[in-house]
Amino acid sequence: MSLIVPARTVSGRGSRSAVLEAVTPLRGAIIVVRGQSVPWVDVLLAELMAAGRPVFPVIATGEPSLPRVEALVSELRESGAGIVVAIGGGSVIDLGKALAALVPAPGGVLDHLEVVGAGQPLAEPPLPLIAVPTTAGTGAEATKNAVIDVPDHRRKVSLRDPRMVPGLAVLDADLTERAPWPVTLSTGMDALTQLIEAFVSIRATPETDVLCRAAIPLAAGAMSRLSKGEDPDARQTMLVAAHLSGIALANAGLGAVHGLAGVLGGRTKAPHGAICARLLPPVLKVNREACLAAGLDTGRFDEVDEMVARGMRRPGETAADLLRELMSGTDIPGLGAFDAEAVAEESLQSSSMKGNPVQLTVPQLVSVLGSAA
Repeated sequence: MSLIVPARTVSGRGSRSAVLEAVTPLRGAIIVVRGQSVPWVDVLLAELMAAGRPVFPVIATGEPSLPRVEALVSELRESGAGIVVAIGGGSVIDLGKALAALVPAPGGVLDHLEVVGAGQPLAEPPLPLIAVPTTAGTGAEATKNAVIDVPDHRRKVSLRDPRMVPGLAVLDADLTERAPWPVTLSTGMDALTQLIEAFVSIRATPETDVLCRAAIPLAAGAMSRLSKGEDPDARQTMLVAAHLSGIALANAGLGAVHGLAGVLGGRTKAPHGAICARLLPPVLKVNREACLAAGLDTGRFDEVDEMVARGMRRPGETAADLLRELMSGTDIPGLGAFDAEAVAEESLQSSSMKGNPVQLTVPQLVSVLGSAA
């Protein structure tokens, strides 16, 4: 068996100093992909330019779209770039991963996209990539894919290659401090969803089981503590749990929540974390019922209940009920307007659905969407 992970991960407050140390010996211009909410990036840019390094800053706004990625790849192919640094949330890191993969690659972006493109493997290895998450959610700093919105097809698909896993992941909770609770909740629910889906996945391995059994109660407990107010230790714990969720999904796959989320996000533009937050409780319920009806073992769902309840110090309660309660009273965006049957049918084509513990039907998925709306 094997486990796909970043070549190196550094964790702890102040660990962002590892970024400058890592780029110093590498040659070539530096593409810095960033959001706009973390002032430390300005400090890093000033340090890089003071060291005489050519720098190409890229501002990421929203989730990476195919037109935006195509334009940036065309622009940056002549930059002499030798490394990419991505600092931000999951969408920022996904854009950084896409650029690291596609700037050295001949041909067009669609040559390599799954579902809507040719899905061809990368002809050249990606540029070295450093990923610094500033939200505790997607675990993108540990995964082998980048999610790209394709407006013409009204869906999100992945660019995927094992070599896209960042060479260095930096987990510094100083960069996540003071995020509003709705943002913390949405991103945290994405991480918790990834851990749970990887744990119940038919592709789960002994290695991913170890990660998920450790991280699910940690994530649930950290989320519970952060729901009551700012907690520096919980921030760092949640960042590590999100990182482990990225490793778990990269190796065990996902399930129905993410199968639906990719289609919903493309159609409604609702935030991915908010979609996961709304879908996870009803998917847990429907998956358990479908497994029981099919005569399949539901022991892993019992374990999920126990782990979430243990983390939140609420023994005997179900994960679905506890997570609904955690979200109550929080203004999480809705799923938006959509045709539930069309979304359900299209989601069955998603690669995430292949890991779901049981094959769900369109009516079952429609019921999930109705419960989550």
